[in-house]
Amino acid sequence: MRIENSRQLAGYFDHTLLKPDAEQDDITKMCSEAVDYGFYAVFVNPFWTSFASRLLNGTSVKVGTPIGFPLGASTTQVKVFEAEDAMRNGARELDMVINVGALKDGNHKMVSKDIAAVVNVSQGLTCKVIIETQFLSRDEKILACKIAQQAGTDFVKTSTGFFGGAATLEDVGLMVETVGSETGVKASGGIRTLQDTMKFIEAGATRIGSSASVGILNEWNGDPPR
Repeated sequence: MRIENSRQLAGYFDHTLLKPDAEQDDITKMCSEAVDYGFYAVFVNPFWTSFASRLLNGTSVKVGTPIGFPLGASTTQVKVFEAEDAMRNGARELDMVINVGALKDGNHKMVSKDIAAVVNVSQGLTCKVIIETQFLSRDEKILACKIAQQAGTDFVKTSTGFFGGAATLEDVGLMVETVGSETGVKASGGIRTLQDTMKFIEAGATRIGSSASVGILNEWNGDPPR
C-alpha cells in the first residue's frame, strides 16, 4: 500500500509504552502524542488502562492493553479475567500472548482453547495474538498463526519485544502468507526507523507496534531521529 501522508502512516501505529517504570506523566505525554500525531492506538500496561481511557475519551485514539504479558504462561482463567478487567477500564484492543510452551509441547488443543476464551469474552474489541516468533521454528510459526486464526483472532503479532525478539521481514511475510487477507498482521519488536517501518508495511503488515512512533513520524516529516 502506498503511503501518501503522515496521517496515513500514523494510522498504522500502536504507540506503545509498556516499561515497568512508566509514571503518570509518561502516560499523559504518550496519550497527547497519540492525539497530536494521529496514531491508531496507545498500548499501556493494565494499571494505566483506565487513566489512558479517560485522557483519550472523545478522541479517535483507541486504548489497548496486553493480556498474559509478557510470558503468556498465565492460566486461561487469569487471561480471561485480565481481558474482562481491561474492557471495564476502557480498553478497545487486546494483545494476548500465546502459551508458547504449550504450543512447543504439541498441546495444540489447549493453545486453541486459551486463545478462543479471550477472543470470546472480548467480542466487540480487536483481539491480537502474540506468537513470539523468536521461540518458534518455521513450522511452529505457521501452526501458531493457523490456530490463532481458527480461534477467531483479528490479528497475529510477531512478538512482545521483551525477550530480544525483533520483528523480521521473513516472519511477517510468512505470517501474511499463512493468514491471508482475512486476519491482520502486526509487526512489533525493534522497529525504530522509517525505513524499517516502510519495509514491514510493504511486506504486508497492517499494524505496527513501536515505542519509537514519534521519532518515525518525525523522520517522515523531515526531522531525523536523534
